[in-house]
Amino acid sequence: MPDAARETAAEVAACAIADRAEGEAYVASVCFKHGPPRLTGAELEFLVHDAADPRRAPDRDRLCRALGRHAPPTLAAGGRAAPLPSGSALTLEPGGQVEISTRPHASIPALVSDAGTDLAYVTDLLAGEGLVLGEQAIDPLRPPRLLLDTARYAAMQRRFAAIGPAGATMMCSTAAVQVCVDAGEPGTLESRWAAVHALGPVLLALFANSRRHTGRDTGHASARWRAVMETEPARTDPAAAGGAVDDPPARWAARVLDTPLMVRRRTSGAWDAPDRLTFADWIARRGVARHWPPPTFGDLDYHLTTLFTPVRPRGHLELRYVDAQPAGRWVDPVALVAALLRGPAVVDRVREVCAPTEGRWVDAAHFGLADPALHRGARAVAELGCDGLADLGLPPALIDEITAAVDVRLGSQPG
Repeated sequence: MPDAARETAAEVAACAIADRAEGEAYVASVCFKHGPPRLTGAELEFLVHDAADPRRAPDRDRLCRALGRHAPPTLAAGGRAAPLPSGSALTLEPGGQVEISTRPHASIPALVSDAGTDLAYVTDLLAGEGLVLGEQAIDPLRPPRLLLDTARYAAMQRRFAAIGPAGATMMCSTAAVQVCVDAGEPGTLESRWAAVHALGPVLLALFANSRRHTGRDTGHASARWRAVMETEPARTDPAAAGGAVDDPPARWAARVLDTPLMVRRRTSGAWDAPDRLTFADWIARRGVARHWPPPTFGDLDYHLTTLFTPVRPRGHLELRYVDAQPAGRWVDPVALVAALLRGPAVVDRVREVCAPTEGRWVDAAHFGLADPALHRGARAVAELGCDGLADLGLPPALIDEITAAVDVRLGSQPG
């Protein structure tokens, strides 16, 4: 970002929010950037295990040595967090899960190439310390353990513990494949927003990869998504994510302001936030917030990072519902999503085939493809997506590989 732009952004972040209307207008403007859908990105998360003893959790020093100049400040004081060779950012989740976030790409083949290069590079870095990337989306062996002891994560852990064990599991024991796509132009935004929500249960079932946790069968095809849903419904509930087609920016903005604060940043001391105090309460100076300084747009920006809905708008749309895949198979859901959103006619067809299973998040997490309706929907979506892979410019060999991998998933469950 140019220096002048940085200064402008800092000035905006420091400004106090006058009222709820101003806060909602800001959320709608920053969370939904309009324009022709061109770009796709991916955020690839992986659990990290000791190669010799998968039950042994890597410690901070070992991860620091492995990641070197790429170690983020949350792991190493003064960490440089240098970009990976193809430009991806490397970060860590609270339990030490590795996350590789690509740049946005106009070309799916370029995205696949760059993400693959950076993933292979990180794999080699970890191997130097005897560490390997996990194959599942939830830790199959170890209980949750907080590795990154930041003020944010410590406050989150205390808050979620008062609700139940799911929050610690989500924070420290899970990983996902997140696909990032453009929101689209004003005339197509509502349809794309509805389509990516309707796709959720079907793709969750198709790519479920988190049945075993802490050495036992959870009984859930995606125990990861179950943990997400049970963490704190106010900030994770899919039904409240605004999947309705009418005016997604306004619906999302209202949702954001009515969500309780998860943390309150401070220069010193714990970041714990009062229970049930929403951001709208802070703006209106209700309750204990009457003793606080008024919230700024920087505070609101930070609050936006504390919602964990299945589709999170961040200027683009971040699809968060797909379980992490083995290192060689992350490309399947990324390419399939890109193909399923490749044009208005396909988006409309997606909404049609997903209509019978729309909103069935709980069933998708529990039964996966064993649910007949979800299996039928997954097969229809897979056929529609695989038929469009060639339109993305992917090489025939990779198209055949993706199609075969998806067919294996569909064939492993009764139709």
